[in-house]
Amino acid sequence: MTTVLTPTKRCPRCGDDFGCAEGEPGCWCETVAIPRETLTELRSLADDCFCPACLRSFTEQGAPVRARGLPVVWAVGAFAFLVAAVLVAIGIGPIGIGVGAIVESAFSHVPLVHVRSHLDAVDSAIVWQLRAPRVVLAALVGGMLAVSGSAYQGVFRNPLADPYLLGVAAGAGLGATIAIAYLSAAGSTEILPVCAFVGAIAGVGGAYVLGRSVGAARGTGALVLAGVTVAAFLTAVQTFLQQQRSETLREVYSWLLGGFNGATWHDVALASPYVAVSAIVLLLHRRVLDVLSLGDEEAASVGVNVRRARLVIVVAATAGTAAAVAVSGLIGFVGIIVPHTVRLLVSTSYRAVVPLSLLLGAAFLVLADVLARTVMSPAELPIGVITAFFGAPFFAVVLRTMRTVS
Repeated sequence: MTTVLTPTKRCPRCGDDFGCAEGEPGCWCETVAIPRETLTELRSLADDCFCPACLRSFTEQGAPVRARGLPVVWAVGAFAFLVAAVLVAIGIGPIGIGVGAIVESAFSHVPLVHVRSHLDAVDSAIVWQLRAPRVVLAALVGGMLAVSGSAYQGVFRNPLADPYLLGVAAGAGLGATIAIAYLSAAGSTEILPVCAFVGAIAGVGGAYVLGRSVGAARGTGALVLAGVTVAAFLTAVQTFLQQQRSETLREVYSWLLGGFNGATWHDVALASPYVAVSAIVLLLHRRVLDVLSLGDEEAASVGVNVRRARLVIVVAATAGTAAAVAVSGLIGFVGIIVPHTVRLLVSTSYRAVVPLSLLLGAAFLVLADVLARTVMSPAELPIGVITAFFGAPFFAVVLRTMRTVS
């Protein structure tokens, strides 16, 4: 029988020993948000952590200390924003359909709810066979890219990290190029998502193996550099293949810029399991991300298995991103715009950043897709152009904020 030792500390105020997180990885005091002024006052008393009892007595004296986590108001607001975005996106198009009619039609499909839809056969087909799968797929992809971006930023302690950091984009691009250029006779529309997914996983796998070979297990720097190296190599191979089949360049670049034109419920079913499992794993590890953001040594000192936690988070984020990319193409900046917006407006704690990124990322990409199909109607812009239009200035703002903070 193995005995698990709980990390303990001694309170500098009362002298009692107390356990960190009651035996779970991480420190209990990491669950509270302390303003700078209050933290300064605490540090004037001692440099180390206070036990829960002493901190509670300190707050009873009027010091502003509040629990970290996801504010209920923001959670409800983000969910309502997502629902509104979905309804608006389904209703907008060459044939406008009212929100009330969409809601009524949705309830008519719910068992035991006796609501009759007033949409005719044509409008019903437009809603449920053309627009709904496209909107749902955009929500899945947007939520996955945003939550993966927040996870990568926490794991690598880099605010500019995005879901494509370890070669996902390059691997998926190579896989899609092979499918379009060489497997069109076998039905590239069916095999393309599979090739893109396999390519994305292979790219990250190659980066991980290369990173481990030079010591990435002890840090993140070698793993990031390995991702850059593998991505450069895969991009070179992709460019070579494109030149061999120049007649497919237009189709390849159309896929690389991303989009949901022609999305079906089959695409939704293809991506949903991976996105769901990956999102759940990342949500369950949001507390660990808060601890990892303090540094590997600090995280290990409070009981976190840094290597295992990083591997689980990276695998989950990568698998979900690969599935999203496989059905949508490469859509940039979502993993940077959304998490940083949450940090600026709500909280820097991953307890809030991860779940809100999931909801707001879904809403963001749904609305971006609305712009992509309406700005130049009846023509359609690649959605990657829309996200880049908003993302590039936002990236500059993030860089400026980082310089100001430093």
